[in-house]
Amino acid sequence: MALSCLSPLAARAQQVFVDDLRDGAAGAGTAAEPFRDLQAAIDAAPDGATVIVLPGRYEATPRVMMEPIAGNELEPATPVEFRAGFIISGKSLEIVGASPGETVLVTNAGYGVYIVDCPRARLSNLTVTGGVRDESGKACDAAVVVRRSTAEIDHCQLRDNTHYIAENIVGVGGVFVRDGGCAHIHHNAIVNNTWDGIALYRGASAVVHDNFIYGGRGAGIGVTWDATAQLYRNIIAKYWKGIGSFGESMVTVRSCIVTDCLGWGIIATGESRLDAVNNTVTRMGNVGFAGWSPEAQMKLVNNISFANGWRAQWVAPRVGVWMNCQPANYRLLHNCVWGNEEANWLGVADPSGSFGNICADPLFVTGALNLPEGATPENTHFETLPDDLFARIGGGFRLQVGSPCRGAGFAGYLNADATPSDLGAFGGWFAPACAPGL
Repeated sequence: MALSCLSPLAARAQQVFVDDLRDGAAGAGTAAEPFRDLQAAIDAAPDGATVIVLPGRYEATPRVMMEPIAGNELEPATPVEFRAGFIISGKSLEIVGASPGETVLVTNAGYGVYIVDCPRARLSNLTVTGGVRDESGKACDAAVVVRRSTAEIDHCQLRDNTHYIAENIVGVGGVFVRDGGCAHIHHNAIVNNTWDGIALYRGASAVVHDNFIYGGRGAGIGVTWDATAQLYRNIIAKYWKGIGSFGESMVTVRSCIVTDCLGWGIIATGESRLDAVNNTVTRMGNVGFAGWSPEAQMKLVNNISFANGWRAQWVAPRVGVWMNCQPANYRLLHNCVWGNEEANWLGVADPSGSFGNICADPLFVTGALNLPEGATPENTHFETLPDDLFARIGGGFRLQVGSPCRGAGFAGYLNADATPSDLGAFGGWFAPACAPGL
């Protein structure tokens, strides 16, 4: 996916201002006389404008809407009723807050910020929270929903969308892209929600990088149907499951960390194709990596799968790599698989000692995320989101001097200093440039 389509709007684009003054006035959208209501500012802003959302707490009044397509149903031509909070429709628009800690959007709806039929939209530097699950289990509820639009979501905190209806199972996720949506999702904290952190449904494509996806039900990132995704330098923790490709989707996963989830780490199922290169998967409740079905295609190169299987079997065996793909459908090169509960490899002869695969303690610096002591998804908040988010939070998974995973990678992938790639998330082409060395 070319990112040139997501370049900033012209510097002279009109600015529209909104402020949470709560003085009963309507405002005119200027810096001196800002709008008081965010939806009014969005509706009044001309095509190509930037809406400057000043510090404050902005509450949406949900609107009941109907869509003709259900995003994640077996029969897509299924009408679905839903409620939308803030709606951006039919034009190019940027919505930019002061910071995630200062500008807070409370959506009160299933489709929190609903971006539909927009040639280009951007949501930046704010918090989206307070989602309310729709009654229909067919609604694809998330803090941000992108349909038939090109959208960028960056430096946002999407958190505490905690409402769900038990009989529906599904709750409110982070960012959902569908129906021809094209998204660039980066440098966000997606924390303490009640469904997938990021989900791509029919016709969706996305580049997803440098996000912290922490605490939720469902999967950290799910790519389904015929969607395509490139996933780089994302951290997923405290979810039911990690990263999955489903249906006929195509997914590339590089330099991601998946840790402390209940079920699986990174899987390919259905007829999907998933290439996993230089990832670190550790402390999954059941399995680290899995080629789930015979028809799936999976390439595992330069990965670390360590200490998985800490809970009773739930969705998979308690192993490092579980391979059910047809032999012609997978490649296993230069992986470190070690210290997993029931076995390191299942469904395939242990390849350790051949094709660069090894079985040894990877020797992480700390083997833990760099979070404050006592941190939980419920109490972890971000006032700002730095560009080196991945290295700051994930740095404990760097390799110690003397690690057997240093320089043990496939010859076609290099570290930044032109040496052979290290294994795991801090080696290879997509390792964070700002990662401090030892």
